[in-house]
Amino acid sequence: MSSVAVLTPESFAEHRSGLRDEETRGGVPEDEAYIPTYLEAFPPLPEKGAPGEKSSEFTGVWNKIRPIKSSVITQVFHVPLEERRYKDSSQFGEGDEPKVCVDIMQKTGAHIELSLAKDQGLSIMVTGKLDSVMKARKEIVARLQTQASATVTIPKEHHRFVIGKSGEKLQELELKTATKINIPRPEDPSNQIKITGTKEGIEKARHEILLISAEQDKRAVERLCLEKAFHPFIAGAFNKVVQEIMQETGARINIPPPSVTKDEIIITGEKEPVAQALLRIRKIYEDKKRKTTTISVEVKKSQHKYIIGPKGNTLQEILDATGVSVEMPPLESSSETIILRGEPDKLGPALTQVYAKAKSVMVAEVTAPAWLHRFIIGKKGQNIGRITQQLPKVHIEFTDGDEKITLEGPTEEVELAQVQIQEIIRDLLGRMDYTEVLIDQRFHRHLIGKNGANINRIKEQHKVSVRIPPDNEKSNLIRIEGDPQGVQLARKELLEMAARMENERTKDLIIEQRFHRTIIGQKGEKIKEIRDKFPEVIINFPDPSQKSDIVQLRGPKNEVEKCAKYLQKVIAELIENSFSIPVPIFKQFHKNIIGKGGANIKKIREETNTKIDLPTENSNSEVILITGKKANCEGARDRILAIQRELANIKEVDVSIPSKLHNSLIGAKGRLVRSIMEECGGVHIHFPSEGSGSDKVTIRGPGEEVEKAKRQLLQLAEEKQINNHLVELHIKPEYHKFLIGRGGANIRKVRDRTGARIIFPTPDDKDQELITIVGKEDSVQQAQHELETLIRNLDNIVEDSMLVEPKYHRHFVARRGHVLREIAEEYGGVIVSFPRTGVQSDRVMLKGAKDCVEAAKRRVLEIIGDLEAQVVLECVIPQRFHRVVMGAKGYRVQQITRDHDVQIKFPERDDNPEAQPQENGEVSPEPDSTPRKCDIILISGRKEKCESARAALLALVPITVDVDVPFDLHRYIIGQKGAGIRKMMEEYEVNISVPQPEQQSDIIKITGLVPNVERARTGLLERVKELQAEQEDRALRNFKLTVSVEPKYHPKIIGKKGAVISQIRKDHDVTVQFPDKGDENQDLITITGYEKNAEGARDAILKIVADLEEMVNEDVRLDHRVHARIIGGRGKAIRKLMEEFRVDIRFPQPGSSDPDRVTVTGLPENVDDAIDHLLNLEEEYMMDVVETETMAAYMKPPSRLEEEPRGPAKGFVVRDAPWNASGNKAPDVSSAEEFPVFGTGVVPKQTSVWGPKKF
Repeated sequence: MSSVAVLTPESFAEHRSGLRDEETRGGVPEDEAYIPTYLEAFPPLPEKGAPGEKSSEFTGVWNKIRPIKSSVITQVFHVPLEERRYKDSSQFGEGDEPKVCVDIMQKTGAHIELSLAKDQGLSIMVTGKLDSVMKARKEIVARLQTQASATVTIPKEHHRFVIGKSGEKLQELELKTATKINIPRPEDPSNQIKITGTKEGIEKARHEILLISAEQDKRAVERLCLEKAFHPFIAGAFNKVVQEIMQETGARINIPPPSVTKDEIIITGEKEPVAQALLRIRKIYEDKKRKTTTISVEVKKSQHKYIIGPKGNTLQEILDATGVSVEMPPLESSSETIILRGEPDKLGPALTQVYAKAKSVMVAEVTAPAWLHRFIIGKKGQNIGRITQQLPKVHIEFTDGDEKITLEGPTEEVELAQVQIQEIIRDLLGRMDYTEVLIDQRFHRHLIGKNGANINRIKEQHKVSVRIPPDNEKSNLIRIEGDPQGVQLARKELLEMAARMENERTKDLIIEQRFHRTIIGQKGEKIKEIRDKFPEVIINFPDPSQKSDIVQLRGPKNEVEKCAKYLQKVIAELIENSFSIPVPIFKQFHKNIIGKGGANIKKIREETNTKIDLPTENSNSEVILITGKKANCEGARDRILAIQRELANIKEVDVSIPSKLHNSLIGAKGRLVRSIMEECGGVHIHFPSEGSGSDKVTIRGPGEEVEKAKRQLLQLAEEKQINNHLVELHIKPEYHKFLIGRGGANIRKVRDRTGARIIFPTPDDKDQELITIVGKEDSVQQAQHELETLIRNLDNIVEDSMLVEPKYHRHFVARRGHVLREIAEEYGGVIVSFPRTGVQSDRVMLKGAKDCVEAAKRRVLEIIGDLEAQVVLECVIPQRFHRVVMGAKGYRVQQITRDHDVQIKFPERDDNPEAQPQENGEVSPEPDSTPRKCDIILISGRKEKCESARAALLALVPITVDVDVPFDLHRYIIGQKGAGIRKMMEEYEVNISVPQPEQQSDIIKITGLVPNVERARTGLLERVKELQAEQEDRALRNFKLTVSVEPKYHPKIIGKKGAVISQIRKDHDVTVQFPDKGDENQDLITITGYEKNAEGARDAILKIVADLEEMVNEDVRLDHRVHARIIGGRGKAIRKLMEEFRVDIRFPQPGSSDPDRVTVTGLPENVDDAIDHLLNLEEEYMMDVVETETMAAYMKPPSRLEEEPRGPAKGFVVRDAPWNASGNKAPDVSSAEEFPVFGTGVVPKQTSVWGPKKF
């Protein structure tokens, strides 16, 4: 193989810099271009020398070019026929082997090639990164090669070395040998390791495992139990002794730390070093046990920590200095005894050091009030920080709620710190004070203010600290600390604020929500003015989403009243200024009312101080809305109407029509009057506002049309008058209910007999006595006669009595006589008197109108009949559904009570209900079980009514149904952020439960009342059908079609800025995808959409291609000097020419090898015409060019007429070339000897520096 190295200028410079030292360049000036030597430019290849011979001086030049190692490797594996897992395939390439390889490639990212050897074995070549190849190899062996298994037995304690840290060694071994290695778990007593894989892999893995075990066999572990007291001597001070032993022997020694109560010392390593270390340790132990003795001393427990020192360093220092071990009792122990162990002559100095260390630190206390502690510490610890910086060994401790400060450290430094802290305390006590104030906790948040505004102001103003307890403390105590004068001023201000708050009151103002934004003003400017005017009053507007009209004022009583009056005045002005009048003006005159630049409308607005809104130009409305004060609005209306009258022959007529007929003439949603206006040429008919009492109707428009509309309107009014005769009667309100009758029975009879309509006043009407009768005249008169007869009978007051058994009296007089009040209201105010309590009488007195008394007696007897027939039925509904059955505030059960005339009593709630099976509103208890008391609802009344009420109650028990909805549609039903499911639940008043995605369930549960559930189920199924239809439509829309078009036509199909392809997409409602750069099929265009649309788009593209294929390309030579003139400014001239001849003209790029060639593309006849035109233009423009150049030659300065001759180009120059050496010359390229012709022999005259010639 041969390799080619490309020498770029950059790499050449890099090589050149390393070839020779600076002296190679000697004599070449810095400012001149550097000329390389021949050897630098063309370094020789290294020659192959004898073994051990050093390469020449230039060999290093090539060695500097470092080889780049490929990150991709290739390995070949061979699977013998007998070990192939899939060898039954009739033909190679079929069956499971290729599928397995594809799967392995996808998993590992390696590339796999299979081939079949002559012996029917399988050759597998795997290419990829090392890691990918190793993983692929393991997968191949496991899946394409038959697996064998073997076991290897090694000691149990060696297993962990086979596994390695975090299993890394085992994974590496499995990858390396392409096997699966199973190691028994630690709790398994077995010491056998199972290896599964190919025979070759098993042998490799077995060998590696045995090597690891053999390595561990060379190691030894010794466990030595020695008394804990002698461990410090074995370890030595700061572990010096044990480290020295480990260094000398190479064994590893583990001594338990002092905090661990274990005597065992473990030595590990090679057998010989372990034996040496064991001998050394035993020797130290026996020597110290023989020579040492102990003494015990008592030292205060609080001083033990000073003897131990930080991390036990002090104990190590004593051991290092004296050779004595100090044994301390555990910190949790109450013992104060310390044991010193060592040689007798060294115990004395050690004891001295122990006492010195114990007394090296003292503890002192300074008394200071607890509230002063934070001032002693200072802001961010400044005061105490200065002391600790000067005396770093002193530890100062403050305790919350304690009046003592603890100092700990060296004696001298503690005394200094104590003096400094006492000075700080004296200084603070001289200039600081504190006080405590009791203020009700409910005022605390107002004292703090919004974001702490109030309390921060007090703190900054008086230079004090104020502590207000948090809400969870439920404390009224507020503490103020700081400068004595500031403390008193802050206390006074807080008490004043609290007093003001106690005097505060809250007032609610009813202000229509539509005025809230106006009162607040843009960016809150107007409300800010009001708040500035009443700074002590807090004004709270409701949130716009609450749709509330209540505005809350809070503050001092007098200020709140003033603010309320002011706001009421503002509202009155707003109401006065919100009067509006709609003025119908013919659409063609709107522009005249606006005026030039809005002059007319602006003038009317300013002079009348009104707001005038005109409909938009594209609106069909002709109404102009004027808003403001009533008088101003009327003035503006008159001025606008005057403009209309001046512009056209507009006539205005007033017609008197009784106001009671206005609504019937207008018709439902104004349809009737609108039909008259449209029929009469668009006249305007204006009725007075409802409730004004005016009969005047105004008709405005062209004269003839106004008369026509007037006739139609009067004719219609006359017809309505005949059928709308009206009579008004004044009757006492207490008679109204009797006239109406129970359930409207009485009044319905009158209406049926007479055909007249009788209207009773509503509770909102001012005149509660007025009854109106409407209809044809004879019908109204008949109804009037019947009502007057009834009223005369009602005015005839009589007294009567009836007998009622005493046992029923309680029912009538219970609940403060509720039943009697209902009878009185229903029957014309009849008075029913029952005997007083304690009087044994069954006579009941009735007083009132004769008819009313008779009707009341019948009602009393009816009630008694109900009481005699009264039964109590039980309705069993589980307690958990009672709240649903009752409804919000009990409205559902109240409705049932009224509808069925029964009494319903719910049981007391059981707080620990037992589980009760319930299925779709039907209780399903066990056969022998009885209903629980808390589940039984009692219904009392007539039996048939109780039965119907029970059925109504049971109908209110919610049921749950399952709806089968395909899982893939669930997310569309839920909608974005649950909007879809929420809408359905609100619409159908049910609860819909969609299963969690991980359940992959199709069942959606709907819970609610029976009718609601059915509606929801139907709605859900309809939604499913819609979604399925959308899916089908989406599938149809995703029809794909490919069309093969040569890439050279793609730009033309796309068009300028995508104009052509955008039009195709728009016309056919499809997406068109062109191939990306680098795609395999550069000619395929993909069209996606409905099948019919895709085919239409394909045909459109193929038509463009067909047109393009008919086009021809022709080159024409035009002098490059005229190109700019033909193109024109910004290409305008050439674009015009291309549009005129319907061709495409391409000019050469600057620097082109053939600058005169212009290409014209289009239909043959168009191309010929365009070329003729271009040649004519060239001829015309060339005359100007020649003339311009001639003039320029005459205008050129004399110095530029003759240009200096330029020297030949130097080319590539090197120094010290072979042909420049003495006696040598450059080769003559014209010489047949130097450059002979093939096939001729030439006798060399002399040997050249280039070496002997070879042919």
